[in-house]
Amino acid sequence: MIFSSFNSSRKPNFVKRLAQAQNESLDFNTNIKKNSKHKSPFGFYLAVTIFQIGCCLSLPGFLTKKAIGAEDVLLNYGVLEFSVSVESLETYATEGKIKGELKSYAGFLSPEQLQQFRVGLNTSADFGHLEIAQFLYSFQGEKILERVSRVIKTKARQPGFYAIRSALILAAADKETGGLTPLNILKKFPTDALRIDSRQGVKIIKDLSRVVQQNSQAIAAVEQKATRERQENAISHSVRDLNLLMPGKYRYRKQLLTMQDNSRDRTFPVELYLPQVQSKQPLPLIIISHGLGSDLTTFAYFAKHLASHGYAVAVPEHPGSSASQIEELLSGLDSNVTPPEELIDRPLDIKFLLDQLARDYGNKLDTNNVGMIGQSFGAYTALAIAGAELNWSTLERDCLNSDDSWNLSLLIQCLALQIPIMETDIDLKDERITSAIAINPLTSAVFGKESLSKIDIPLMLVSGSSDPITPALSEQIIPFTWLTTPEKYLVLLKGGTHFSTLNESAGSIPVPPQAIGPSPKIAQDYIKQMGLAFFGTYVSQQSTYADYLNAEYGAVISKRQIPLSLIESLAPQSLQLKSAKSKQ
Repeated sequence: MIFSSFNSSRKPNFVKRLAQAQNESLDFNTNIKKNSKHKSPFGFYLAVTIFQIGCCLSLPGFLTKKAIGAEDVLLNYGVLEFSVSVESLETYATEGKIKGELKSYAGFLSPEQLQQFRVGLNTSADFGHLEIAQFLYSFQGEKILERVSRVIKTKARQPGFYAIRSALILAAADKETGGLTPLNILKKFPTDALRIDSRQGVKIIKDLSRVVQQNSQAIAAVEQKATRERQENAISHSVRDLNLLMPGKYRYRKQLLTMQDNSRDRTFPVELYLPQVQSKQPLPLIIISHGLGSDLTTFAYFAKHLASHGYAVAVPEHPGSSASQIEELLSGLDSNVTPPEELIDRPLDIKFLLDQLARDYGNKLDTNNVGMIGQSFGAYTALAIAGAELNWSTLERDCLNSDDSWNLSLLIQCLALQIPIMETDIDLKDERITSAIAINPLTSAVFGKESLSKIDIPLMLVSGSSDPITPALSEQIIPFTWLTTPEKYLVLLKGGTHFSTLNESAGSIPVPPQAIGPSPKIAQDYIKQMGLAFFGTYVSQQSTYADYLNAEYGAVISKRQIPLSLIESLAPQSLQLKSAKSKQ
């Protein structure tokens, strides 16, 4: 060990503080772990993986779940400095033997923590070096690297931005030694030693713990409000007996359309589901907007369910933020996860689609009373076209401090500041959209309270309590309190993640179980039931469906693996949070 001007008697207190930080880190990880197996569209997942690798590596030294170094790891806490060799870490990771400098610290960890530490050293993220390289040279990748490099530094105490990027790419390329594992990243670091600012690492853990605590408080407030609403709004036994999961009576056919908007030089495919209904009345129409890195099949399960109940469903694929865009990024044909202009182009895609459907299908489709549902970036699209305007004041304020935020969705929201000035005054609202469902929306900076409060149509927000990408508290729960439309609903899936409601898509990137959540099928069934009830009430205007839009019915369909809470109002003061949004 190396000490600088401090007596060695100070060492135990320091190590105890690191062990305490480790306990906090384990508590945080426990809150977000779930058990499931699934694949999901790429979306933000590559960003999340790199962020988690960087975040875990930047915690206080090797006492975290993943460790750092080259030949040696130097842990700094103020003027105190400790070292541990990568060789001792590799011996423990591969053989389970505690040798060398590692013996001095192992006694401060429980057997369970030591085992978690060993597993963490060998845990691999399944990405190739070309995929990693392309992402790390994108805007979002570089923002994440900048954050991590504040804590992970070179031996010369310089920010480790370029060294971290090099180590990640080299580790991913070397499959023979384990690929993209923390241990392999240590071995590929391009200097003979690596410095960790453990004081910053402890601060990271405290910040994350605060986020988790605030999120838990908000979830409890939503659940308590659902209990009160449930007691006030009992439903009849006949409604309990109805099953909204049952397919409807209509057969349907699917058409593949091509939209070509010459004014924007933009071409995109659309799948149109048409039920075979013998009626002179136009078919009610629903539009589904996918999230970043998804495609036409992501919500096919919901499109089919709606079509069987007599709805025409149009599913566009947005070219600048689809799975194809991610493929181009990873193959080197594009340098952006998504271009800033996509924040404008997505709502304009919907406007153009409605124009074309009105022209080509005439009285067959009701294009003047349209429901819309979207997830993540698609949820942003739905809110924008529903009347929420881009809010430049909140963007400038929140994006100024985005480097200190744990809200990954700001990486997309803050792209709005790069939109060319000539496009910033385009009106994105479309009066033909008369109701909307937003699943895992990103809202806090891009819209803010002022813009969200302008939405005057029936609206449902769907939130996952374990969503690390568009956090429930800052992106859905607090924004729900901003809504002024009288017909509003918040659906909270406890344990749901950013990917829980997504269907497995062909060619999708494998996603670890904890990123999916306990049961995608349960979450998808919730969307079928809540979506059918919502659009049945506000698009088809069938009064019987309104009986399903309350806390009592939410409790009826709720499953233990992912409990569902549905509320119709929430007082801001019930959250009892101070500056909650700014901390996420």
